[in-house]
Amino acid sequence: MHNTTFCGTNPIELGKTIDSKTYILDIRVILNNQTLINLEMQVLDWGNWPERSLSYLCRSFDSLNKGDDYSTVRPVIHISLLDFTLYPEYPEFYSTYMLLNVKNNTIYSDKFQLSVVNLNQIDLATEEDKKYQIDCWAKLFKATTWEEIKMLAKKNEYIKEASKSIYELCAELDAQRQIEAREEYYRLQRTEKTEKKKLLKNLHRAETKILNMQNELAASKLEIEQLRNQLQTLQTN
Repeated sequence: MHNTTFCGTNPIELGKTIDSKTYILDIRVILNNQTLINLEMQVLDWGNWPERSLSYLCRSFDSLNKGDDYSTVRPVIHISLLDFTLYPEYPEFYSTYMLLNVKNNTIYSDKFQLSVVNLNQIDLATEEDKKYQIDCWAKLFKATTWEEIKMLAKKNEYIKEASKSIYELCAELDAQRQIEAREEYYRLQRTEKTEKKKLLKNLHRAETKILNMQNELAASKLEIEQLRNQLQTLQTN
């Protein structure tokens, strides 16, 4: 296990043309510089997971460059971590799907494989699943408290390392939220200050307008009074 090497690759695979669909994976790694592994977690069931996972797998499998021999194509494994039961009529914790002959079950190629981990069926884990501690990893993904994660970390050194990464990530996210909250506060303060200036400016304009109207009204009254005096003078004469 200590000789196993992982190499992360870009989890975003863009379409080859502007009309092609963009695929986003949670994790994509190369195992021992040989096998390409896609890991994708899905919480909601949109009813299209088989087709979606096949799309990921086919895109990854088609990795040959011009002139490469087909026999050198890398094995590809797509591992789905699902928080729902893909086939309710056949509930299973860990299942593997491959291309094979439907009559005699002869495997067509072992370089093309789909695996599904059902996070809601951990109680159906087989002895083999438990041997490789797949159930422990599933429990890690389902854990809702740090106490649960600590208990799992005691049983598996790799889960212990993963839990440390999760803790650090959560701490970073919490710090990021605090930074964003502070920036939002300052933004609101700036907005409030700007709005206050705008209101004061509008108020000054309104007061000036009222004052001008009052001056115009006073001038009109004076003019009317003068006209009345002139009229009385003419009537007297």
